[in-house]
Amino acid sequence: QVQLVESGGGLVQAGGSLRLSCVASGRTFRRYGMGWFRQAPGKEREFIARISWTGGSTYYADSVKGRFTISRDNAKSTMYLQMNSLNPEDTAVYYCAGDRVPFGSNQQGEYAYWGQGTQVTVSS
Repeated sequence: QVQLVESGGGLVQAGGSLRLSCVASGRTFRRYGMGWFRQAPGKEREFIARISWTGGSTYYADSVKGRFTISRDNAKSTMYLQMNSLNPEDTAVYYCAGDRVPFGSNQQGEYAYWGQGTQVTVSS
């Protein structure tokens, strides 16, 4: 019933920044906990950040803590990931996910709805 679409990926030099967005269809977005995941070539998909349905609670993987900021604008049914101080290890396809989990989740299995992914490539 809900569709998620990521955008904002691209090619950036090490030390640069990108801002990803995830737009959700449907009018129940406000009650969805949301998360960002990424998958590098040859690697399993990994959790990077989550946000509660109100936006008041966030959590980050250690690998991105202090560099990435997750946020949401429920009036626009949109979640964001601001990525600063990017390094080549951040190169991956980034996915947004959502479901009726009020505080979001670190686990892929907690999310029923996923976007198609957006490629982020960081050159050294």
